Amino acid sequence: MATTDRRNPLLPWLIGLVIIAIVDIYIGYQFYATECQAPGIAQFMVLVVIPGVYLALMYLTLKSQP
Repeated sequence: MATTDRRNPLLPWLIGLVIIAIVDIYIGYQFYATECQAPGIAQFMVLVVIPGVYLALMYLTLKSQP
């Protein structure tokens, strides 16, 4: 009889975390390499706040599933 392995319910969150980290590194490099004139608060929001909120909401959604 075939058995089914239960996969980690947070696997999509971990994949999202890796993708967001890669994109953040790329955007951060672009900010640094092009000497972007955007204010520091805008750069902080793009690199930290928005991905952090997204990951927190995705974690809570996936954690609350049965």
